[in-house]
Amino acid sequence: MAAVSDRPFQPSPVLGRPGAVASPAELPDHGTAWHYGDPFGEQRAAAMSVAVVDRSTRAVIAVTGEERLTWLHTISSQHIASLPDGRSAENLSLDVNGRVEDHLVLTDLDGTTWIDTEASRGPALLSFLTKMVFWSKAEPRDGGELAVLSLIGPQAPSVLRAVGAPVPEMPYDAAPLPSDTAAPLPGGPGFVRRMPWPSRTDSFDVLVPRDRLEEWWATFVVAGAREAGSWAYEALRVETVRPRLGLDTDERTIPHEVGWIGGVTEFGAVHLDKGCYRGQETVARVHNLGKPPRRLVLLHLDGSADGRPETGDDVTAEGRTVGRVGTVVDHFELGPIALALIKRAVPVDTALTAGPCAASIDPDSYTPDTAIQAGRAAVDRLRGR
Repeated sequence: MAAVSDRPFQPSPVLGRPGAVASPAELPDHGTAWHYGDPFGEQRAAAMSVAVVDRSTRAVIAVTGEERLTWLHTISSQHIASLPDGRSAENLSLDVNGRVEDHLVLTDLDGTTWIDTEASRGPALLSFLTKMVFWSKAEPRDGGELAVLSLIGPQAPSVLRAVGAPVPEMPYDAAPLPSDTAAPLPGGPGFVRRMPWPSRTDSFDVLVPRDRLEEWWATFVVAGAREAGSWAYEALRVETVRPRLGLDTDERTIPHEVGWIGGVTEFGAVHLDKGCYRGQETVARVHNLGKPPRRLVLLHLDGSADGRPETGDDVTAEGRTVGRVGTVVDHFELGPIALALIKRAVPVDTALTAGPCAASIDPDSYTPDTAIQAGRAAVDRLRGR
């Protein structure tokens, strides 16, 4: 099987469906459908009924071997050494300075840990994992025989039942039984896992055989799912302030800035009480003594402006740069919105400009940062403050 880095780019076969409009080349989902002619209707279906989204650009890696979980535990930020069979988690790979290099979702099932990440990061992540094996009984390889589809919406469980697929009850490691979080597809290979995003409820990833991707897509559509493009998925993700690697992060991003702190059951990607891993010193220092320099917020954009900001544009306040624009999308209810990393000290009611648009921070996405860390409090006590 070709390595992730050697696999040539091929548009998804689902792009051949009637009405499919390809995602623009500059977007990370290029090769899949951006929408099927009615992006707002597709968003509404994902929010209120059920939609299926082709996310087959995701790079998939498989890790086998009896020490796969304890090995992954030592080189990443999440506590997964004892992750039960059928459970999932989010995880990060950090550099030595604690900056985010990779964000991944993993599921351990029947002796294999399946990892999926951004297409652009697949080759580098597989290379890193391969180099880090050393003496451990773990074997990372390209897992491209599986591809990711997502079913989103309150009627998604009904669609899964209609096609004979399992319906996990809870996301990640939050359920009392392993079968309640991720379970194999009937006849295999592949599996269904419940996710806490892009919507807050009723989101499922279905990893299907890549050579049967179009067949599974059609099966879901016949069962009642509306065809939807990546635009719908991204709109719901931005609404719920879920960051995406490479869009809402840059080369300086640390986990605290984008809400990736937390254990498996907290739907985070960084466990604060686990052992040593690359970048841990920065994570611990910020958590105990400092505060992150930036925070991720939801911006409402002026829809009457001539144009939209682009990912990477500056966010300014009175001409002074205070942040960076991330994902920009038009939402079926909220209008034009974006995620942005802004300086922590910027007040929530600050009038902002993002590219050509006036912008304002959604107050529900802004958590006042007034808590005093335990380490800082201890230092202050020693100094008599």
